[in-house]
Amino acid sequence: MTKITWEPASLLPELAQGRLLTVEEAAERLNTSVRFPRRLIEERRITFIHVGRNVRIPEAALEAFIAAGLVDPITTTRRRRAA
Repeated sequence: MTKITWEPASLLPELAQGRLLTVEEAAERLNTSVRFPRRLIEERRITFIHVGRNVRIPEAALEAFIAAGLVDPITTTRRRRAA
């Protein structure tokens, strides 16, 4: 007999699930002032959640924001000049 497990479905999108960070915690994680994440919120450049009058940034959204700005290094091969 197969055992069926039930997991409650979340109404939140995947990016909004997980730990919720305060603006101060997000600023510390980004190594910036508090003003920077507040500006991201104001410009709607990062996902955020209103909890009453407070604003929280999902940890997954902050990680996605950081990953979106990730720039791969340029890899070049140095060629020797023909003598």
